Amino acid sequence: MPRRSKGARLELRAARRDKAGNITHQATWRIRDNDRDIGTGCAADEIAAAEQKLKEYISSKHEPKRKVQDIETIPISDVLSIYVDIELDVLRDRFKVTQETEDTIPSIRKFKKRIGRLNDWWGAKMLAEVDGEQCRRFVKKRDKKGGARRDLEDLRAAINHHANEGYHRGLVKVTLPAKGEPRDKWLTRSAAAKLIWTCWRYREIQTVHRGERKGQKIATDKRPLRHLARFILIGLYTGTRAGAIAAASPVPAIGRSYIDLEQGIYYRRKQGDARTNKRQPPVPLPPRLLTHLRRWHRIAPGAEHFVTYKGQAVASVKTAFKTAVQLAGLEKGISPHTLRHTAATWLMQRGADPWQAAGYLGMSLEVLLNTYGHHHPDYLSDAVEKIAKRETKTERKRTESGIVSGAITGAVGARRSERRR
Repeated sequence: MPRRSKGARLELRAARRDKAGNITHQATWRIRDNDRDIGTGCAADEIAAAEQKLKEYISSKHEPKRKVQDIETIPISDVLSIYVDIELDVLRDRFKVTQETEDTIPSIRKFKKRIGRLNDWWGAKMLAEVDGEQCRRFVKKRDKKGGARRDLEDLRAAINHHANEGYHRGLVKVTLPAKGEPRDKWLTRSAAAKLIWTCWRYREIQTVHRGERKGQKIATDKRPLRHLARFILIGLYTGTRAGAIAAASPVPAIGRSYIDLEQGIYYRRKQGDARTNKRQPPVPLPPRLLTHLRRWHRIAPGAEHFVTYKGQAVASVKTAFKTAVQLAGLEKGISPHTLRHTAATWLMQRGADPWQAAGYLGMSLEVLLNTYGHHHPDYLSDAVEKIAKRETKTERKRTESGIVSGAITGAVGARRSERRR
């Protein structure tokens, strides 16, 4: 009778020595799985890291079932695993990275962390256990650090994908906590100008490690934030989301948002992308921005994107943007998306027609008015005017005549009622 497998487990491989007794190889943890021996790269004192490697190995071995089942028999870890495979492929394609280099992208790192948190809480539970009570317990635990709603949105997306693929029977609903108040952080024109000039003028600082000036910090000729100046100008003038700005190109191609420099039209949705609820309609460009774009194209006619860093298209500017905000001395919490808020606010402050402003920004009229409407110079102006306005003699006479007329009508009605009695 064959011996029963012990399953995947950790084993400590002892240090190896030469004939003279000198250590040639340090003791390391290995993963032993039947006849397989997999190195972890973890030293003897790195037991926590080795256990994490074992956990990842076991997870990679498990293949979730991709056939219709009852929700009482489906672990949520399987639902998340199937969703992760699909979503990571989409993210790798969007940011043009491979599996080996994907962790260099902040969006992918954050996605993996959210899935990890979901697995820690929900992984061992069955799909049928997802209900309002469990969701509220997760929120109570998670919201000590914030972000519970975003995590649950990923869980909902994973479950919806699982259902759309026809892998489970039954209705599963994720209960989300209430949304926070919409952000209304925006830049004044002076703050925006300060941020742009900071990006344009900043020179990289390096420390001298040799010679008489060792230890001194000097400004080099490198300008690591200049690409952000272009990014900010496009964001302020168009209110476009960060991804579409990074993909903006003078050359139409799959995976790029196209700027027609002859007609002055910005096709913000990337070619080949499906339509989503993130509206990205084509818009005419303001003359001032169009002048900048044409000049940038003349300077580098072979460039495939308007915003590049070291000759390559940027995948994300979050880290560089955070650095620029600090260098400019602006308040915390300003991000690339703040440029969109700023564009909407400036349009309202300038008295733009709300319907046209909503179309230009690619948002619904309701969202524009609810979030930015109070910046419009006509906001509640009629009510303000009427509440403090004094009555004219004509209006007073009309009011008095109305009161008298109403009193007479009431008296006549009362007499008729008495006669009927």
